[in-house]
Amino acid sequence: MASTVSRLPGKFVWFEQVSNDIAKARAFYQQLFGWHVESMPMGDKTYYMIQNGDKGIGGLRTAEPGMPNHWISYMSVDNVDKSFARATANGAKATLPPTDFPTVGRGAGLTDPTGANFCLWTSLDGDAPDVEKAPFGSWVWNELWTPDVKRALAFYEGTFGYTHDVMNVGEQGDYFILKTGDKSRGGVFQTPDAATPPMWMPYVHVEDCDASAAKATKLGAKVFMPPTEVAGVGRFAAMFDPLGAAVAIIRPQPLSS
Repeated sequence: MASTVSRLPGKFVWFEQVSNDIAKARAFYQQLFGWHVESMPMGDKTYYMIQNGDKGIGGLRTAEPGMPNHWISYMSVDNVDKSFARATANGAKATLPPTDFPTVGRGAGLTDPTGANFCLWTSLDGDAPDVEKAPFGSWVWNELWTPDVKRALAFYEGTFGYTHDVMNVGEQGDYFILKTGDKSRGGVFQTPDAATPPMWMPYVHVEDCDASAAKATKLGAKVFMPPTEVAGVGRFAAMFDPLGAAVAIIRPQPLSS
């Protein structure tokens, strides 16, 4: 009997840095988060698997010539082809058509109607279950920085079935939380100015936000959002790594008992 796999559509299940200097990215992240990076042959290329402890959580992939360094997020879907067709019909642009990746799954790449890149993914092994408290060094959140929140919400809800909650964050206005059922999957945030490119920015769980931000700076990152406390959420910071890719860190506020 074939075994069944569990999928969590709408969950971001993989994060990958597209990098023009794998060695530099590897050195930075291994020192900052204690990650271990394994080299894996994939056909005539090499893929660099990021491990947090003994768990694979993402990868480093060589960028095409001229492509800027960036993190790309993979959204779980039940059917890549159907979701890809629906996304492009709703205004997304294709960056990679639905493609099989032997032994691991099927994926596709898109740019949403507001300009942010992301990928669709259906893993052959299914998705890791949600946990109440993620280990330090693992991904815990994903955030869309967009110049058009209204258009972004319409696209992600109309295409992938998300709903959303609204949270007021003071001077920065409203923050929108994408949900599947009662589970929060990601945030949507209005970019502060036209110079900020649309992007999905992933968050890493850290034990001490201030110490991690300071360490990142010493390792060559540029912290553009210093450690900041958000009531009811936690303490976070955001940075450009030494290659210019945006990534954030957070120490979530402990759950009340």
